[in-house]
Amino acid sequence: MIKTQFFFRKPVTGYHSIEVLFSAIIRNMPGDISPEYNIMPCPSKGFILRLINILIAPFFQKDVNHITGDIHYISYLLRKRKTILTIHDLEIVERSSFFIRKFFLLFWFYIPYFRVRYITVISEFTKNELIKFSGLRGNKIKVIYDCIPGEIPWSPQPFNADCPVILHIGTKPNKNLERLIKAIKGISCKLVIIGKLEPKQINLLKDSLIKYENYVNLSYNQVIEQFKYADMLSFISTYEGFGLPILEAQSIGRPVITGNISSMPEVAGNGALFADPYNIASIRKGILNLINNETLREDLIQKGQNNILRFQPKNIAEQYAELYRSIAGKKSAARSKTEDRGQRAENREQRTKNREQRKEKREKGTEGRR
Repeated sequence: MIKTQFFFRKPVTGYHSIEVLFSAIIRNMPGDISPEYNIMPCPSKGFILRLINILIAPFFQKDVNHITGDIHYISYLLRKRKTILTIHDLEIVERSSFFIRKFFLLFWFYIPYFRVRYITVISEFTKNELIKFSGLRGNKIKVIYDCIPGEIPWSPQPFNADCPVILHIGTKPNKNLERLIKAIKGISCKLVIIGKLEPKQINLLKDSLIKYENYVNLSYNQVIEQFKYADMLSFISTYEGFGLPILEAQSIGRPVITGNISSMPEVAGNGALFADPYNIASIRKGILNLINNETLREDLIQKGQNNILRFQPKNIAEQYAELYRSIAGKKSAARSKTEDRGQRAENREQRTKNREQRKEKREKGTEGRR
């Protein structure tokens, strides 16, 4: 049994994707993995609170230590050969000024790289970003996708082509809300936005005469309920480490329009309509295509259902488990049985060869005596 300690950041209101994701992974761990989890006592703010987290983390180490994200710095005092760090994105590096970028690259990415056995990233895009910004080699960086966190019910509903509900997740700059607002101006629809709106975003919505609803601090289950009420998902971000809402919409059975850059094509497969997130006309054209083309919508929904098979929690949990076994020096039961069968076959082959050699020697000896 491999005892594995999962380290989580202290919960922050409105930010729960890492916790939801790894809760599903933990629930689906194979039987030879014994998972435990530890939540850091302090929020990841300021020098002193982060230092407390660094000093406390070593007291909870197990056979394998897994830092689930965000609190990369707690790797400083953990056992290097027993620790895995998951990096979700480099968005903070992408959008920061020169000096802030250098600070985060050093303390969140560069030093932790040398303080862990493996780094896992949630997409090929994130891996490439990490290598590009840090200059680090990719030999210890493993790609393990995010999973669909738990059972999301398939919930088909008639599409409201007269006034569709467009669900948009997130209000940070990379979520690209302002361009979406400009793109749907004049289109009969209702925009449902999850995330705290900035005053300039509210003013833009009002000036554009767009009907909208805004929700903040929703639980994960409440977010899923919003997917059910929606007719389509808008996820036309300019930057994403992964893009879990794409899979959530595909799981429920909603057509998706998403960006044609970053990790989004990698995650969506062929189950989404792609648009240039920097081009308002491209976004508008995509939205109108989804509203007016029933065949397109049904095709994307079907392809989305096929796409989500790649991201089932059990499959993703097994990929992590293989890394834990590698660190602990153990093999999976299935792998051990396969290797045992192979070794037994090899032993039988060797015994047969030995018998044939002994027989050949006896025959030669008999001929010599004659």
